[in-house]
Amino acid sequence: MNGVLTKKGRVAVAAMFELAISSESAPVALAVVGERQQISLSYLEQLFGRLRRHELVQSTRGPSGGYVLARDSDSITLADIISAVDDPGSAGARGRDSEPAEESSCLPVTQDLWDGANAKLAEYFDSISLKSLVDDRIAKGLVAKPASLKRGISPRRVLKPIHVSKANWVFALAEAPAR
Repeated sequence: MNGVLTKKGRVAVAAMFELAISSESAPVALAVVGERQQISLSYLEQLFGRLRRHELVQSTRGPSGGYVLARDSDSITLADIISAVDDPGSAGARGRDSEPAEESSCLPVTQDLWDGANAKLAEYFDSISLKSLVDDRIAKGLVAKPASLKRGISPRRVLKPIHVSKANWVFALAEAPAR
């Protein structure tokens, strides 16, 4: 972890928070995570690709597919999440989030100060598990633990059967109340 909390890191922590609170029984679709956290689906797909490569999440394909945590939430730290998405080896991390080499070498007088601050920040993020973050937010009333959601989508309406009293069921459908 480079110590600097980037937008990618903040968004990844929010998305993993949503996954931890919602995925106890079934995979959660990224569309659901994006809607709840107001994050674009394409951005989430990029982040979750990195999280999957770092073995923090697992994906399931198909109509009931989505993502679940690859490990227990108490064994995933915020530092794990931030490191996964801000991986210096990834193409995005070499982009605008990183500084040119000549700028970093111009500050020898304060470099140890920033190195120490980054080390403290990394130590702090490493001390917070995803589970403790979720439990803390629930305890403070900042978020309510959602009821068990099946597949991360809203429960389906139960449709009442149409009782047919006509000889031809097609005519019965025309007279049925709108749903």
